[in-house]
Parts: sequence; C-alpha cells; structure tokens
Amino acid sequence: MSGPVSQGTPSNPVLDRLERLVVEVGDLQSKLILLVGCGGKTKLLHSLGERLQSLPVNVGAKLGQRLAATPVSERGFSTNELLRDITDSARNEAPLLLDNIEVLFESSLKISPLDLIRRLAHARRVVAVWPGEMRDDHLIYARLGHPEHRDYSRDGVVVFEAAQSPQGI
Repeated sequence: MSGPVSQGTPSNPVLDRLERLVVEVGDLQSKLILLVGCGGKTKLLHSLGERLQSLPVNVGAKLGQRLAATPVSERGFSTNELLRDITDSARNEAPLLLDNIEVLFESSLKISPLDLIRRLAHARRVVAVWPGEMRDDHLIYARLGHPEHRDYSRDGVVVFEAAQSPQGI
C-alpha cells in the first residue's frame, strides 16, 4: 500500500490520520496498531476497513466457534494456530483488522493475548481494537483481581487514541 486509498471517500481528520499511520507502520518491525479509547473504536475500525477495502475479522465469533469445537484440554495449545488460520484467509496485502478480541483473554486458554497479536504483526500490518484501557503507558484489560486481568507495557505497539475521534465517523 503506497498511500491513502481514500479517493471518493469523505474526508475525516481522525480516519485520515489513522490511515496514514497504517501506511507508516509498514516500515516498523512490529506492525501493530491498537485502537484504544472510550468509544467508537469498532466504528472507526469498520470505517478504515471500508476505505482500505478490507473486512474486519470478528475474532470472538470466528475463533469462539472454532474453540467450541476443540477439546477443552487442547484449546490453549490450539489458539495460536486457529487464529492464524482465520487471519490467513484475509487478503495479505491489506492490513489485518481485528475486532472483538475479548475471547483471547479467557483465563483457561493460558495465553498472552497481546503477544499472540504481536506475532501476527511481524509479518503484516495489524490494526486491533483493544478492549481495555491505557493507563500510565500500560495497556490494561479487566480490573486488578479479575481472573482475566492483564497489564502490558505498550512497548512494540503503536497506540491510536480512538477517544479523540468525533462522533461522526
């Protein structure tokens, strides 16, 4: 992708900025952009998908369906392979757009959701909706004491603050 694909698409400063960032992140070792913020992340991801002619992957629905058909004792081991199979079906030249990733935080899987998504982003650009928040340069999912609680450094991740996005996206 050499530049914005937004010919004929109405201008939106937040979406324009995100689209430029998707182009720029292609030169980084980790090509992961996380959409973080209070609201509008899914809508922003879908708007980006329309511009880039790429459908977002609903990880919860697609991976959840495959995990349900996997024996419980094998789910943790199979998650990486199942997610890779799901995402390999997306066009490789287009950025991979991931939404509804909460299923990855299921404590019984015993995986690191962010590390799993980071591995996907070594080979291609990935834009994912982060279902938690960012606090003091840390990506947080669930409250402290909750079985699914995670606290990650934002190292190796480009964070796009979706809270800045206006209602009109």
